[in-house]
Amino acid sequence: MTADSQAFRIENDSMGELQVPADALYGAQTQRAVNNFPISGLRMPREFIRAVGLIKASAATVNGELGLLDAALNDAINAAAAKVIAGEVDAHFPVDVFQTGSGTSTNMNTNEVISHLASAAGTDVHPNDHVNMGQSSNDVIPTAIQVSACLSVHEQLLPAIAHLRSVVDTRAEELAEVAKTGRTHLMDAMPITFGQELATWSRQLQSAEERIQDALKHMRKLPQGGTAVGTGINAHPDFGTGVAKVLSERTGFNFESSDNYFEGISSQDAAVELSGQLKTLACSLMKMANDLRWMNSGPLAGLSEIELPALQPGSSIMPGKVNPVIPEAVAMVCAQVIGNDATITVAGQSGNFQLNVMLPVVAYNLLQSIEILGNVSRALADSAIAGFKVNQARVNEALAKNPILVTALNPVIGYEKGAATAKQAYKEKRPILEVAKETTGLDEAELLRLLDPLALTKGGIQK
Repeated sequence: MTADSQAFRIENDSMGELQVPADALYGAQTQRAVNNFPISGLRMPREFIRAVGLIKASAATVNGELGLLDAALNDAINAAAAKVIAGEVDAHFPVDVFQTGSGTSTNMNTNEVISHLASAAGTDVHPNDHVNMGQSSNDVIPTAIQVSACLSVHEQLLPAIAHLRSVVDTRAEELAEVAKTGRTHLMDAMPITFGQELATWSRQLQSAEERIQDALKHMRKLPQGGTAVGTGINAHPDFGTGVAKVLSERTGFNFESSDNYFEGISSQDAAVELSGQLKTLACSLMKMANDLRWMNSGPLAGLSEIELPALQPGSSIMPGKVNPVIPEAVAMVCAQVIGNDATITVAGQSGNFQLNVMLPVVAYNLLQSIEILGNVSRALADSAIAGFKVNQARVNEALAKNPILVTALNPVIGYEKGAATAKQAYKEKRPILEVAKETTGLDEAELLRLLDPLALTKGGIQK
């Protein structure tokens, strides 16, 4: 036997014979996709393969309950699919992300792997007739996008956001009475507390959670059961409802069968909506990261209001330099997510008549956004926000010299005199209290009361 014959076996499909690696768990259709799409080296994400495995197992269970698949075949498919779900055979999913737009190659890859595993275990299972019974790539892949996204958001992203909010809330409470210079247009403004600044971040995160939860309401309505074009040809009328029920039982997530399969197959509107909410979260995290970078800037020539934890040397040439590496990583993740959303937006409008034809790239980008947002939210919480220190002396110095505090005197001395006082303080680079004693006629005790930075963070009219 030659080396070549040892390395390959011959498989057949409707287009004829094809060489397949001897140890591969997949068959001819997967191999054709490998040959046709040597494009990026990117593979479908683990969460997506898990979701397809869950769909195949659930489909077999429902077909068994409906009397369309005998018990031996049902059991064999479920046992093989369990290995797919658990990630035990991920090496046998080699198809590139950039493949046929329906994701047919990945659907058939899954069918062939499950068929091979089941057959090797002693039950003759056909990839199309049995594993794919009552299904089409056109409803399996959109359903897998929705199942994988819902589970990833539920298991990874929402807990990470909740953790970040918890850390932010803890620091906001700790710093509730620590006043600092507020800034608008990056210019000195009226004072706020660090607690108020961090509470703003917490509210943004809460809003992000609410928006994402709203988007999941649409993502959980599955098109499985629509088969090729949405009519449900070759599927039992109760198949789609049954699959949604079994998926809910197996995952603990409340999936439903869509009341219009055509929508879920021909469009990716639900995925576009969820991606848009992930982009909104990215914008919030970018704002938080940039605030931290500005507050940490310096330590001598910047604002230097806070000191972030020192995590690693910041320069290969400048000894002692330490950079805000976590906020920078957050900013890069946010840029990636915003770019992913642009891709998903283009893909989402690529539905032609009864089928969207950019499904794999929707799946890849959506799941990447969920994963990296979750991971970086935890890093931001634990490695930046939890441990930063306030440079109190620097903060107090800036507050004392902030001429904009004179705004609080407007009800007492009027805007014009306030403006003149502020300009003089700017020009002479003197604390506003000193200048106000000269220009307003108010005594020092009264000025100290009216210009108390912490009191000014409470709002209202100073009298």
